[in-house]
Amino acid sequence: MNFGWFIGHNNLFKNKLSLSTVIYYIYGTMKKVSVIGGGFSSLSAASYLARAGYEVQLFEKNATLGGRARQYIEKGFTFDLGPTWYWMPDIFEKYFGDFNKIPADYYQLQKLDPAYEVVFSKEDSITIHGDTSRIIDVFESREPGAGKQLKKFLNNAGYNYDVAINDVVYRPGKSPFELVSLKTIPRVGLFLKSISNMAASYFKDPRLRQIIEFPVLFLGAKPSDIPAFYNFMNYADFGLGTWYPDGGMYSVIRGMESLARELGVQIHNSAPVQGILIEKGKAAGIICNGEQIRSDVVVSGADYHHTEQLMEPEYRGYSERYWDNKTFAPSALLFYLGIDKKLKNVVHHTLFFDEPFDPHAVSIYDTPQWPEAPLFYGSFPSITDTSVAPEGKEAIIFLIPLAPGLEDTEEKRETYFNMIIDRFEHLTDQKIRDHIIVKRSYCVNDFIEDYHSYKGNAYGLANILRQTAFLRPKMKSRKVQGLYFTGQLTVPGPGVPPSLISGNIVSQMIAQDQDRIS
Repeated sequence: MNFGWFIGHNNLFKNKLSLSTVIYYIYGTMKKVSVIGGGFSSLSAASYLARAGYEVQLFEKNATLGGRARQYIEKGFTFDLGPTWYWMPDIFEKYFGDFNKIPADYYQLQKLDPAYEVVFSKEDSITIHGDTSRIIDVFESREPGAGKQLKKFLNNAGYNYDVAINDVVYRPGKSPFELVSLKTIPRVGLFLKSISNMAASYFKDPRLRQIIEFPVLFLGAKPSDIPAFYNFMNYADFGLGTWYPDGGMYSVIRGMESLARELGVQIHNSAPVQGILIEKGKAAGIICNGEQIRSDVVVSGADYHHTEQLMEPEYRGYSERYWDNKTFAPSALLFYLGIDKKLKNVVHHTLFFDEPFDPHAVSIYDTPQWPEAPLFYGSFPSITDTSVAPEGKEAIIFLIPLAPGLEDTEEKRETYFNMIIDRFEHLTDQKIRDHIIVKRSYCVNDFIEDYHSYKGNAYGLANILRQTAFLRPKMKSRKVQGLYFTGQLTVPGPGVPPSLISGNIVSQMIAQDQDRIS
């Protein structure tokens, strides 16, 4: 019998041990789990499973962890390759709190004020402050009565946020009945109209409506296709604020890696998985770098479609036609620039909405093609964090949302680089083209190469109504016992906080299933 760990941690319930874990401490047989991928959802799942007593090994194909949230460093400049927005700090606090930790044990946060700026023209922009009352004042200054309307809107959004976090997003997506509660039933009507409809019912100014619609773009679809219930993203924006982890979003990955290692997770980088072992219909491990590594459970945070390609067709839960008919979140064209001067007339997060949104949206969702006049986003982290650029210099990230699956060529990238640099220089009244000393682009082909991303999408599967909750790809394989999925293509959906939640959900599902087997 193996009582050593149990005696050292004498409160069974405090440590939330599963039945399979208790069996291990009595009989000394620990269940083994192989986790594919090293992004947010995989690290989350690995840590929760290790806490539950499983022997966990994590396999990441790239040289560093992070998945889409890796880091790029050149000539003293540091860039987040992927996510740059830190929203929903409560989700991060809950994640680390589940291990009796706090985010500050691993990284330091600062709240951004201003949170971001939206530039509509050289003469017109709207600043979103870090304080809700000041945002209300900004709305009132643009449209009489809009401040009062925003208060009402945020009360509604705050209630929806509470419902979403406490009654919806931690559900495993097995059944529509998961969505039924005393809180959710009165909100059913909000799934039948869109964020665009809701914004129009509160505000007349089209630019205020555009700002209200902006946060749901993180869900991967047009505001006209996103249910109004998702206005809880506006509460995440205006109510909880925009934050920045010192060193960038990769600091969160480093923190999660440290936590995982503390819990005993064995992490393997440069470890691409070439196949999933299946014996008598059950997952039996993986093939990594040509070697068979056996385990009782396999959980993949890698691209769902790609993971299924690691098995013979008879073991795949979804057909090529299924994936081809799904609405994916956009891909992106990104540029990482280091310049040898300081910037002016921009804030840390700046949105350039100087062109009409609808034609750009059509080019992403309706008629996939390269947009004629794209909106774009700029992140300027060195304005906040001097550690990410040499003294007197600036780090810049530009992002253009694109339809997944577009033909990606160097010529196209350069055309759009020149397009947005011209507009940036005009809108902000400064020259940067001749001051660029670091330049790297990243687009569809890179998402496919680095992440096996389906059609090169950047954000997973869009959270439109027909792809919400139980209508998303399942966390548990339909055909292979002991094979599970986590991340942006399953529940709860795209984004960093949902990925943390997804790892939590799948770990609970695995523990419950293994307890039944035990």
